[in-house]
Amino acid sequence: MGFKKNIICGVLSIGVMTGSTGFAFAQNVDYKVQSGDTFWKIGQKYNISTTSLMTANNANENTVLYPGQTIILPLKDQLVHVVQSGDTYWTISQKYGLNFREVLTLNNANDNSMLRVGDKVILPSTVNYTVQKGDTYWTISQKFKVNFTELLKLNGANDKSYLDIGQVIKIPVSSTSQTTVTQNDSQTVSPTKPYVTYTNYTVQKGDSSWSVAEKFGIPAYELMEANNIDSSTVLNIGQKLKIPVHNVPVKSTPGAKYGELLDWWTEAQYVIPRGSTFEVVDFYTGKSFFAKRTTGSNHADCETLTVKDTNIMKEIWGGFSWVRRPVIIKYNGRKIAASMTAMPHAGNDSVAGGVWTSWRSGDYGAGANYDYIKGNGIDGHFDIHFYNSTRHKDGKLDTNHQQCIKIAAGVQ
Repeated sequence: MGFKKNIICGVLSIGVMTGSTGFAFAQNVDYKVQSGDTFWKIGQKYNISTTSLMTANNANENTVLYPGQTIILPLKDQLVHVVQSGDTYWTISQKYGLNFREVLTLNNANDNSMLRVGDKVILPSTVNYTVQKGDTYWTISQKFKVNFTELLKLNGANDKSYLDIGQVIKIPVSSTSQTTVTQNDSQTVSPTKPYVTYTNYTVQKGDSSWSVAEKFGIPAYELMEANNIDSSTVLNIGQKLKIPVHNVPVKSTPGAKYGELLDWWTEAQYVIPRGSTFEVVDFYTGKSFFAKRTTGSNHADCETLTVKDTNIMKEIWGGFSWVRRPVIIKYNGRKIAASMTAMPHAGNDSVAGGVWTSWRSGDYGAGANYDYIKGNGIDGHFDIHFYNSTRHKDGKLDTNHQQCIKIAAGVQ
């Protein structure tokens, strides 16, 4: 973002995190004017009134801003993170238990935005807290020294609201509340292993266990287990369902070119759920294209988005091929180690996805059509494997895929 801290009013330590002193309350920060900036545009970007911005800079409506000029941003009691080596918007959001998209929006950034060491990332003025046995809104307000009424309002609750163990609520942070949230206080802060929290969903017209599970990117059996139902259970409009939310911490890698080594069963399938669109980067050449995970339970069954993406894939593999190659999957600011083949199979591009078809590519014969993206130059889908994922045909590991995954993770 290119602005620097001017006044620090207190340090808030989150979790048991080495180097977490990058998290601080700031009242004023310096900002370098960009081409096209006006006081109004800068105010809109950082949620500051134009009047406050001009007052802080001894300016008026006739003041002209010049590219490269440094002005003051009056960010009263605003939390900022000083970017360290290896930081991304995703890792920062995970470090503080914040919503990734919210952090991007607050900083006028997107999935492709890059950070430099020393940059300042504005953080939402809340942290997440996982409810423990015996907690009430009152005891939590006393524990973290925050206003009881403000805590209720922030979480859409009232003084009669109950809390469930494992429920995640938001804790307001202010310059008068120099609170330390420890590992024992909240699992959402700097965890080292995957963990599951739950959210609620109200059944809508036309919902089924399968469609709801698909909507939230989880296997249907997990949804059923969480709600003590089975495939024959009829859902009623207005019914409340518990939705498992898999929280997968970011893992370190040996270097920038490598991807995280995520276990398919407990991590990768949730980080890259069905329906997700991502960038596939060939580990050896650096060439990349875009794909979507459309199906697959033992591993990810994927399809290219366009003919252009298919042509790049064929260029990398030298045509359609069953050869395994190490790849990096880039999604939501994360880089995941994987292995891929470029041989489309089990589909028919001229027939609607999911319906029965008399012909499917790869000598698969008649059956359900696993081709959901049309006009992309391929019939069917191709395989992307992750650490410990298995083949569909026999449920066993493919040793060549696993070797490629380790290469992409830098552990081979």
